[in-house]
Amino acid sequence: MTAPAPAHHPLNATHPLALAPVTGPASSVDGFVRQFLRNLNYERGVPLSASTPNDRYFAFAMTVRDYLMARWLEDLRRQRVVQAKGVCYLSAEYLLGRQLDNNLLASGLTEIATEAMVACGIDIEELRAQEVEPGLGNGGLGRLAACFIDSLATMGVPNIGYGIRYEYGIFRQTFVDGQQVEQPDAWLTLGSPWEFPHPEAARRISFGGHTETYDDAGVTRSRWVPGWDVLAVPYNYMVPGYLNGRVNTLRLWSAKATDSFDLRVFNSGDYEEAVRAQTFAENISKVLYPEDSTPQGKELRLQQQYFFVAASIGDFLEHTLPADFDIHKLPDRVIFQLNDTHPVIGVPELMRVLVDERKLEWDAAWAITQQCFAYTCHTLLPEALEVWSVDLLGRLLPRHLEIIYRINEEFLEAVRERYGDDEMRIRNMSIIGEFPERSVRMAYLATVAGAKVNGVAELHSQLLRDKVLPDFNDFFPGKFTNVTNGITPRRFVRLANPGLSGLITEAIGTGWLTDLERLRELEAYAEDPQFRQAFAEVKAANKRRLGDVLRARDGLEISDGHMLDVMVKRLHEYKRQMLKLLHVVTQYGSIVSGRVAASDVLPRTVIFGAKAAPGYAMAKRIIHLINAVGEVVNTDPRVEGRLKVLFPPNYNVTLAERLIPAADLSEQISLAGKEASGTGNMKFALNGALTIGTDDGANVEIRQLVGDDNFFLFGMSEPEVEALWARGYKPADFYQGDENLRRAMDLIASGAFSGGDRSVFEPIVSNLLYDDRFMVLADYSSYVAAQERVDAAYVDQDAWTRSAILNVARSGFFSSDRSMRDYIERIWHTPPLL
Repeated sequence: MTAPAPAHHPLNATHPLALAPVTGPASSVDGFVRQFLRNLNYERGVPLSASTPNDRYFAFAMTVRDYLMARWLEDLRRQRVVQAKGVCYLSAEYLLGRQLDNNLLASGLTEIATEAMVACGIDIEELRAQEVEPGLGNGGLGRLAACFIDSLATMGVPNIGYGIRYEYGIFRQTFVDGQQVEQPDAWLTLGSPWEFPHPEAARRISFGGHTETYDDAGVTRSRWVPGWDVLAVPYNYMVPGYLNGRVNTLRLWSAKATDSFDLRVFNSGDYEEAVRAQTFAENISKVLYPEDSTPQGKELRLQQQYFFVAASIGDFLEHTLPADFDIHKLPDRVIFQLNDTHPVIGVPELMRVLVDERKLEWDAAWAITQQCFAYTCHTLLPEALEVWSVDLLGRLLPRHLEIIYRINEEFLEAVRERYGDDEMRIRNMSIIGEFPERSVRMAYLATVAGAKVNGVAELHSQLLRDKVLPDFNDFFPGKFTNVTNGITPRRFVRLANPGLSGLITEAIGTGWLTDLERLRELEAYAEDPQFRQAFAEVKAANKRRLGDVLRARDGLEISDGHMLDVMVKRLHEYKRQMLKLLHVVTQYGSIVSGRVAASDVLPRTVIFGAKAAPGYAMAKRIIHLINAVGEVVNTDPRVEGRLKVLFPPNYNVTLAERLIPAADLSEQISLAGKEASGTGNMKFALNGALTIGTDDGANVEIRQLVGDDNFFLFGMSEPEVEALWARGYKPADFYQGDENLRRAMDLIASGAFSGGDRSVFEPIVSNLLYDDRFMVLADYSSYVAAQERVDAAYVDQDAWTRSAILNVARSGFFSSDRSMRDYIERIWHTPPLL
């Protein structure tokens, strides 16, 4: 008879089977072919002769997965044995991109797999085209999280990324009559070969109800009596390091009902009511960032946030730690990194677990909690610093609200001890805000609870300390630090730009993909005419490749010989897509009025890529205007094809990997002091695009590194922006004082881009003239002048190529590997697991 497994069998690191190494399939072409056919036959249930493209893609992906799995299981085993400190990265989104090529690259299987498919008579490009990008993120926040977990795996640092497995992502963007229409992103329709569901490990997550006190051996304690609950089902993804045999884990949670089907109600004929619980529960993980302009939307967002952090914290404490772990030593074992304010509800959740469930005294629990969290702030915009109404929190998470109240009460006592009865300071620092409604300020809670608070670029971190949270910086000396963002060169140079990657390797050798500062060795090559020619040929090839993609994907054409001027980022007024569009309208108006001959205009294709939040009316109007301007400009014979505006819908990582390497000019034009960092600016510079930008976010560091001669700076500085606000900014004065601006605005207002209907874009014109929160009109003149410098520089293609090479050579600092080293040194103190 087999002996029964111990109660904590999954964590039993001394079991002989747990200690035994796991071996994967043979690393040879024949071995890959055998494993591929095995997966096709026994996992997909079809012979090669009867397989569909999706069958072949799945079998191929599962074969790559099989090679990684042995390394993954070995890493999990070693982490259980060693019990080293690791990072739990809590993020509401992960913008992963396609997984196949990244996993081939990380495992060193690209050549073997390609030859194996040739041996099977299969075009590997067909398999690549079959892959659907995961709908797990939206913008820079999610792409940053994906870069960071890639770097942690590459550096061998134990890490679990935690998030939500969204069934429909944020949305798939389409255009109807130039206007954005949101459709479900059904990325899971055909399934995903990269995820491992574990319904047996589902966790029960509670909501609502009330709290009560009780006597526990003479100690009065509180407990939460929930009103309802859902199940959090984990789906694991492998996160491989680059050619180091290390594989970390991304664990995403899907919501399921605890009682999903009522057979009695179903048999009575009320089919809708029979599955009501299931529908209600599964709404939590349906979409990323549900529209929150309604009370129901706000509640759903808070449900999402608590759902995934409660599941994640409980998972780590109960399944990652050994059963006999001393909870007082938790800070020696983990740091929970809060990626913006979305996961901050994890602070009172950990306190609840420690005090209510583990029976720790409050002070001991608080000491542990303050060492186990760190907070990354990703914004300077007050409206982006999340707050939750006390009413909503009290209804949804009553025990957590009690805990937040006590945290705030004790914190404000400490503030009073330091500063006396400075009521204005106390009001400004209170976690509980009183106006316009009583609410919990999550950034304040994260700052009070976090061991460290970091901004994401030097300027951003300075403004965070000096202007956004100055009282907290004064109260917590040394708590605030900076970690400038970074990107993974594996995906955004090696995979996205194989031509440039090969050219770099030919020039400076291997090793730069994990030591990106080695790109400095390219500086000498900027003076080599042959290297400049080869670099220019790579850029031209990338443009042709992008043209093929846009033609097949969207029916769009890129004209030969055009400079590619690219602005791709979330559509938000502070990012100032309108400033770029006003420049386009200015150029168009000059041509059609006869003030400038079309033949004298530098040929330029302007490419936009952006999604607007479904409820953001002004952002959606701007998208409509961009498309309307493009339709007129692209079809007007007077322009003679010298100016084009393209807006491919549904911009995502897959398109970025083709668009960024082809770009000549990178538009990073936010109002100074508004962009936290940016990571698109880094991707473009690393791929040889020159930047036109303000001194904002990481632009400041890019300009310092690449040099003023290789960067087109314009616009007000952050102090100048503040000074103009203080004097009283009147956008209409700039309109009246600049003839070019007035002509461009009047052209839009005239209905020239709306079939003569002046009312269509009137809200945009009025917004710029009478509100203009992000000072588009104030920076217009400087921006147009900078674009004239761009035109002049681009004419000398050899000099432009030299500047592009220097952008690549001097941007090695912006590797996410460097960002991770900074986090480890300044915040986490989590060395690699050797």
